[in-house]
Amino acid sequence: MEIGQRLYEAAIDLIENRYPTGWGGATAAFTEDGEILTSVAPEVINAGTELCIETGAILEAHKLNAKITHTICVVRDDENLGFKILTPCGICQERFRYWGTDLKAAVTNPNGDLVFKTLKELQPFHWLEAYEE
Repeated sequence: MEIGQRLYEAAIDLIENRYPTGWGGATAAFTEDGEILTSVAPEVINAGTELCIETGAILEAHKLNAKITHTICVVRDDENLGFKILTPCGICQERFRYWGTDLKAAVTNPNGDLVFKTLKELQPFHWLEAYEE
């Protein structure tokens, strides 16, 4: 099975188990050594302390000293509606950039197809381009 499909299914499995009813969202990230890391956003009382859905998987990769190569963020509005893919926000794109511009992220698209783009494609004019390697 293709990496993208494996990640999509892992995210959906986590959503269905963690959020059986109502809204749900999960991330699945693939590491260079073939592991799938998943995460959800923590539920918080103060909106100012919210973290993105991807944060847990990013931190887990750092803890394991693992390189993320692919990532997907999937949400649904409630258990009766379909799943949506969310492109990583700018903050998460910055977090993922630690592993290089070839990291592939699933992106939102009008057809709902499973499409991955590299960070270089998502941010062709990233500020790091102003500096030499």
